[in-house]
Amino acid sequence: MRWSLDDVPVYVAVVEQGGMTGAAALLGRPKSSVSTAIARLEKALGVRLLQRNSRSQRITAEGETFYRHALMIIEQAREADAIVAGLRADPAGRLSVALPPAFCQEIVAPRLPAFRRAWPKIDLRILITSHGVELLREQVDMAVVVGRMEDSDLVARVLIAGALTCVASPDYLARNPVADGLEALRSHIQLCETRYGSKRVPVHVAGQAATLDLETGISHVNNPLVVRAAVLNGAGVAPLPRHYVRDQLRDGSLVEVRPDVTFDIEASTLSAVYLSRRLMSPRTRVFLDFLTEASR
Repeated sequence: MRWSLDDVPVYVAVVEQGGMTGAAALLGRPKSSVSTAIARLEKALGVRLLQRNSRSQRITAEGETFYRHALMIIEQAREADAIVAGLRADPAGRLSVALPPAFCQEIVAPRLPAFRRAWPKIDLRILITSHGVELLREQVDMAVVVGRMEDSDLVARVLIAGALTCVASPDYLARNPVADGLEALRSHIQLCETRYGSKRVPVHVAGQAATLDLETGISHVNNPLVVRAAVLNGAGVAPLPRHYVRDQLRDGSLVEVRPDVTFDIEASTLSAVYLSRRLMSPRTRVFLDFLTEASR
């Protein structure tokens, strides 16, 4: 026996209204009809969704899992209706996104007021985390991730593909000139972001392939803005994504060191990702366009 899609909104109403009576009132249906729909759904699924007696109702663990998927089913149906009806011009509703801390603080946060003014009907929920991919399947609509993406279930749009650049404060360089040679540069690197902490980071020196040890004897931190703050205060030389040091290079508070050393690394790439099997809602589309524009 297969379960019916027609019973899914009934189940969601029962969960959200806290019982059959509230769901029946919301849906404008007899309570007996609601009870029959839930019983039919449970029989088809082969699991108990709700524990109920004459006084109370409690959702089971299986019921909680099915409820989350039921919300996705209803949302997808609404999005399909919106696209077919041509309602792209007025995006609305809840949009959940996962953003890495540095990207949100440096790139997104200063531009959020403009997004709000442009799309006031979007209920934007931002989760600050470095584990956005793990949340995509059930908790968020879109995530921004750092590094190469290889999951075939995901669609990725590259937002920033800028390379790493070595920087230091002018005061540090005045006291500690950096000599030629890769080993000389390495001796000035005191810390770097965790994702670059490898023994053999691929680089080119004046066009010649080489590797740089960014693991041994170096402090590591999982936030590029912390690395930047340390370097601004004299913590030697550090490789940082160029998009996090553009303003500092422009105002002179940081100076580029050894521009002849280029990093052959994709770990600094930032991409917006979402599930390929899901329709892209109008609100997701405008937020993706917002991220693309903000990252330029």
